[in-house]
Amino acid sequence: MRPGHGEVLIAEGDIEDAEQERTLIAAFRAQLDLGMWAAVPLREPGGRRAAELVKSFDEVPRDADRVIFFPRAAGG
Repeated sequence: MRPGHGEVLIAEGDIEDAEQERTLIAAFRAQLDLGMWAAVPLREPGGRRAAELVKSFDEVPRDADRVIFFPRAAGG
């Protein structure tokens, strides 16, 4: 998701396919290089929304449906 743009699909693919996995890793890395944070939504009981921050593609659970990228907070 990007501010003012809603959800934007950056990349999708099958992690079981080596070429597609490389594409997903490159897209993940590119977002981090742009200064974005990455989070994986968690399935919480009762519909509660939660997410776990991840710093590398290896930390993304293999069964994750999506990774959400968002900008770091500005200011100091």
